[in-house]
Amino acid sequence: MKDEVVSLLESVGTPSYVVDIEALKRNLEVLLRLQNEAGCKVLLAQKAFSMYHLYPMIGDYLTGTTASGLFEAKLAHEHMGDKEIHVYSPAYGLSEMKELVTFADHISFNSRGQYERFKPVVEAAGRQISCGLRLNPEYSEVKTSIYNPCAPGSRLGIKVSDLEGMDLTGIEGLAFHTMCEQGADVLERTLIRVEEKFGKYFDRMKWVNFGGGHHITRDGYDLELLIRLVKDFKERYDTEVYLEPGEAVALNAGYLVSSVEDIVENEMQIGILDTSAATHMPDVLEMPYRPEIIGAGKAGEKKYTYRLAGPTCLAGDVIGDYSFDEPLKTGDKVIFTDMAIYTMVKNNTFNGRPLPSIAVLEGDRVRVVKEFGYEDFKSRL
Repeated sequence: MKDEVVSLLESVGTPSYVVDIEALKRNLEVLLRLQNEAGCKVLLAQKAFSMYHLYPMIGDYLTGTTASGLFEAKLAHEHMGDKEIHVYSPAYGLSEMKELVTFADHISFNSRGQYERFKPVVEAAGRQISCGLRLNPEYSEVKTSIYNPCAPGSRLGIKVSDLEGMDLTGIEGLAFHTMCEQGADVLERTLIRVEEKFGKYFDRMKWVNFGGGHHITRDGYDLELLIRLVKDFKERYDTEVYLEPGEAVALNAGYLVSSVEDIVENEMQIGILDTSAATHMPDVLEMPYRPEIIGAGKAGEKKYTYRLAGPTCLAGDVIGDYSFDEPLKTGDKVIFTDMAIYTMVKNNTFNGRPLPSIAVLEGDRVRVVKEFGYEDFKSRL
């Protein structure tokens, strides 16, 4: 990374999320190419990245958004212009559905019961709404069990045995979501299983949604294979294909800038930051994983090794072990990478910790677009 970029990042107050506009655009260009060459439609999955300040720009590249419920859908409706708004939830409430039908374009249901319950609400809306069902193909290569939507006992989607005999009148699309941070080779194997179970239904549909979890913009992703898979599917079933990546939109397009607040020692050097894994990057503990830091190495790789941890009372609020060329000291900046996705959307104010500011890196300057304070903590309680 260029020294001037690091210098710009170090100039912001901490903690702060900083989204790199040029990196975001590079991802969007890849997704635009996918749409153009495969003839499919790509949606922003807001569950991973909901920075609505950038929705107008994202809308210049993508077909629209997908939401996990009413509030995400409203955010897209307010800030993405006339782009398509898709919604899926494992279960809707009546008041939620009554509002969704006033503006959502696609609504997908998780079960026969949910569709039958809300079909009259959709039909009474007085506007065109495309309804779909989520499928459970009972096949997934996701290794982390908490993220496996097809695990035994999963509540997500309709199995082929439950779809048999169902009245599909009014259903225009089918969706499956079985992947997490995976490549086109996984989709290729998944499509074989999906088509074995549900292929007889696809040629009746206007659209099929391949879900999210496609790591399309990561280095080494086989984009040509994905394009071929989509084109072949469209040709077989004469149907529209949607993909709804979340991570791929903002992958490697953001930073979390933090400061060292103290150095303590207990069998090793421990740096306590003003940034918390528990509150500011929950996936570090939930996934779990060790985020990268600009200029740092693995434990023991460089001369000075530290365990970096957050300032909350949670004993396990530990980000990971890192090494540096120079000793850390109070006030030093530590810059975590790939911090646009699943951070702003999942953070919290546990222990009354302040939420990080949100900024954009554009050209030769960093501009803060949102700051948070005590009232943001208080208003949630």
